[in-house]
Parts: sequence; C-alpha cells; structure tokens
Amino acid sequence: MFDGFTAHRITTADGIEIFARSAGSGPPVLLLHGYPQTHACWHRVAPGLVASGFTVVASDLRGYGRSAKPPDSADHAPYAKRAMAADQVALMAALGHGRFMVAGHDRGGRVALRMARDHPDAVARLAVLDIAPTDQMYAATDMEFATAYYHWFFLIQPAPLPERLIGADPAFFLRAKLGHWSRSTGPVFDEAAVSDYLRAFADPACIAASCADYRAAASIDLDHDAADADRKLDMPVLALWGADGFVARKFDVPACWRKVARDVRAHAVPHGHFLPEEAPAETLAALRDFFTET
Repeated sequence: MFDGFTAHRITTADGIEIFARSAGSGPPVLLLHGYPQTHACWHRVAPGLVASGFTVVASDLRGYGRSAKPPDSADHAPYAKRAMAADQVALMAALGHGRFMVAGHDRGGRVALRMARDHPDAVARLAVLDIAPTDQMYAATDMEFATAYYHWFFLIQPAPLPERLIGADPAFFLRAKLGHWSRSTGPVFDEAAVSDYLRAFADPACIAASCADYRAAASIDLDHDAADADRKLDMPVLALWGADGFVARKFDVPACWRKVARDVRAHAVPHGHFLPEEAPAETLAALRDFFTET
C-alpha cells in the first residue's frame, strides 16, 4: 500500500507527534480516517488522487495508528475535535500547505468539520463521508439509533470499563465493527489494511484514546458545536454517504449539512459505511470532481 508515498512524523507545537504519508504535486488534499481504522483506509483512493494531479496527505488522527496518544483529562479536552483538528492543521503547515482541501470519513469527518469551523482560512473545501453532524445525530437518538450506534454509548462509559472489555479481545471487536458497518456482498477490506488496523488497535493506549475520542464527542465537542450553532460554513461542502447504510436510512443527509453550511453538494455512493474501501472508484470520482471545481 501507498507505493511512492513518503512517511512523515511531525511534532506539533503542543508536542503531539502526527504520522502521515504524502505523495504527488498540485493542490493539497488532506485525507482523514475514521474509527476503528488508520490512514490505511485510503489506500484505494489516495493513489488515484495523486494520479489526478493532487498532493495527497493521509494521516493518522491523534490517538490512532502511529500518531501520539496523550493521556485524557477530566474534561476530555485532549481528544476534543478542536485539538485533533489543530494537530492536522499544524501537520499541513509543516508540510508547506497553509491552505488545503480536506476529506474526512467517519471520525475524520467530525475532525474535518471542526477544522473548517476553527480554521476557515486553512480549509478551502470540505468533504465529509457517511456522517451527519454529531449534535444532530445525538438529537435523533431512539431505539433504532441506539441499536445501530451502540458504540457511541458504550465507549463513553467511565474508564476502564470499555477499555477492559475491548482489550480482552481487540481483534474480535475490531473485525466485528468492520463487518457490522459494511454492506457489500463480496470482500471489502484488504488484509494489508486490516493488519494496520489490528496492529494499532492491539495497543491499549490506542483503545483508551479512541474511547476518549468518543467521550469528548459526547461532552466538550457538543459544547463547541452549540457555540457555533448560528454560524454557517462558507466554503463548499461535499457530503457523501453509503446508499445501503444506516446513515442513509436514518438521516436526510443533505438537509443535515445545509444546517451547517451554505454551499452543499450531497449524494449517495454504493454499499455501506466504509466508502473509501467499499466504493473506492465512486468515492475517488466524487472527490476528484469536487476538488477540481472552479
């Protein structure tokens, strides 16, 4: 995976080391992964963006993959999307990209949204994959949502309950999550990518950090979102979702994103939640078209 990409370890001013791979030349694009994955989820899309004339940076979020996993705090500020977004802005600046486009899948989409809100001068275009904004998703909680997204409520339980339970068999938990959210009939995940996810998730620090990520989403992130409730994004936004997934069934995705952005394009792509791996050709085409718009 990622042949021709250069690996980077960039330490931010806050002392957080972020791991990334980059390749290409042209307009810069940052790719952010979701839970419980790493930057490897983009291995079928990133090379196509490079071939289309973009500089591509695929990174591991704070707490995931090969990036730093600082201890959490009582208010979960170390794993607020504000902190995670600032890491990525610092990474891009260190690589020479003061302004760039960003695509985020799952948790990466939530980081990308906060990045667009906190750093509008840095984010030229925003693409979010298979999510609605966090506050809107929590507001829609009912039996159907709690069943499909049980991990949102499990991972926020006080430490060390979820950490101990996941840590008893992290490979089983990770593979169960991958299987539960995909909707393709054939093989979805390249075993090289799954090996990267498993290697990272075998680290107790990664399990703890990912729980902290969700605890932040249910607390400090909601406070930050509430403070921005009356302020819409000005940059163009692309919202993609899996046609056969839960987000498609439960949410009016275009309407959700028009509550937070003025200029929204939105459409479904085939299959389930893991767009970069279940529908790489369609995801690549959608991102390429969006990022080349004038």
